[in-house]
Amino acid sequence: MKQLKSLAIVVILFIGTQVSAQTKVAHIDVQALMTSMTEMKTAQDQLKKIQETYDKEYKGMVSEYQTKGQKYEQEAATAGDVLNETRQKEMQDMGSRIQLYQQTAQKELGQKEIDLLKPIMEKAQAAIKKVAKAKQITYVLDATNGSGVLVADGEDLLAAVKKELGY
Repeated sequence: MKQLKSLAIVVILFIGTQVSAQTKVAHIDVQALMTSMTEMKTAQDQLKKIQETYDKEYKGMVSEYQTKGQKYEQEAATAGDVLNETRQKEMQDMGSRIQLYQQTAQKELGQKEIDLLKPIMEKAQAAIKKVAKAKQITYVLDATNGSGVLVADGEDLLAAVKKELGY
């Protein structure tokens, strides 16, 4: 019976050693990889142009709002109550349109960013998987700052993945 227990312990230790010997872990800074990709620079430039367009339109709307507000304020004393009420409603409507425009612009910009970054991320992930498979790595951790990886002492795949992507 004692020999059977000893044999079971040896088998468990042997199997555990074999399993852990087969598991290879590596890490990569995905953010550094993506910022080095030329597609990322193109996407960032596109997003910047869209942002500038939205900003220009927004600033134009705000400027018009302020100009009308100042004009109406100066003329309020001489304008009648009915005209002042109409102008006040007009200003409220303009303020609402500006707010709605800003919200819509932020939403559209966020969606455009997702649309532009998704294929870049997929390309990076495909390259990471290919390199990991070629190196027989079981797990690849994201070593980007703030990703939760505190110590990354294993193999760093950044250079190999960049090479795979042609960078």
